[in-house]
Amino acid sequence: MKYLSEYRNLEATKGYLNLIARKVTRTWKVMEICGGQTHGLVRNGILDLLPPQVQMIHGPGCPVCVTPLNLIDKAIELLEIGVIVCSFGDMIRVPGSKKSLLEAKADGGDLRILYSPLEAVKIAKNNPEKEVVFFAVGFETTAPANALSVLHAQKEGITNYSILVSHVLVPPAMEAILDDEFCNIDAFLGAGHVCAIMGNEEYHPMSKKYSIPIIITGFEPLDLVQGIYMAVCQLEEGIHKVENQYSRVVKEEGNLAAKKVIQQVFEVGNREWRGIGEIPNSGYKVRKAFAAYDAETKFNIENIKVSESSICIAGEILRGIKKPKECPAFGKTCNPSNPLGAPMVSSEGACAAYYHFSNIEI
Repeated sequence: MKYLSEYRNLEATKGYLNLIARKVTRTWKVMEICGGQTHGLVRNGILDLLPPQVQMIHGPGCPVCVTPLNLIDKAIELLEIGVIVCSFGDMIRVPGSKKSLLEAKADGGDLRILYSPLEAVKIAKNNPEKEVVFFAVGFETTAPANALSVLHAQKEGITNYSILVSHVLVPPAMEAILDDEFCNIDAFLGAGHVCAIMGNEEYHPMSKKYSIPIIITGFEPLDLVQGIYMAVCQLEEGIHKVENQYSRVVKEEGNLAAKKVIQQVFEVGNREWRGIGEIPNSGYKVRKAFAAYDAETKFNIENIKVSESSICIAGEILRGIKKPKECPAFGKTCNPSNPLGAPMVSSEGACAAYYHFSNIEI
């Protein structure tokens, strides 16, 4: 299959691993932003094949993982007052402060697992006597579909539909990591799927400001080792710029139609990241013109606040300060059947990747 089988080619991947080994002369720490990239690195054994001088640091690129406890508790509150809550499957087992969405469903809540927010609009249309809320979680990647669901509901005159928004933005999070006093990142592998929507333009000022290479990278084994090689080349040569390894998908300007839809429904605002805290201008919120479709406003649940678990070190893992194997609960009191934090639940979570695919003894 074009653009798939060739990027899973073993010999080509080995070739780039050899190029990395020949190029590197000192220790470099490279952070892959996206959880999909983390899973690709761990699942394909790439972490064990890289030379020891190239150390991969796992970033906060899992939107499910960084959704704060209070948003999950808000969704549970909606279930408990009789609202139909719709969600992608990744969210249902993420623990809130007292229970997960799945446990709330077991207690009688009407939780629907969907593949598209447009399905939630259809549910609202078919159940006019019930309120329907879609839990809109994700990076910039899923924002266009969620924005379209609002526009579609408005066009159809559907007033019993709204979205509970937890959209976070990648560039502000990268800057927050770089500004952290414990940051030791030398280069980034940028999230290819985010850039497919937003383009590369936001990354050039960041690369210049922090003198750091940023390589927009895909998710297949060859993508990942090519991206790492490009980062190592820049570091070894003392240069820093934005390069696009994922050029078969990502264009400099991004997807203009998708960006237009996002800007129509959402505006940028402060957003809390689970385990990290509030990052200025790092998320989307519903514009006032569409306030009728903002579940937090509609149901007056803006002020639910809860504290994080003192046991889970997900925040340090998401910031790249620690790795899953450094958590004393990893694989013991915290596992996919009994997760303490979201990174053990999500299909893009670093803890889940290590649990399922690494050879760590538990």
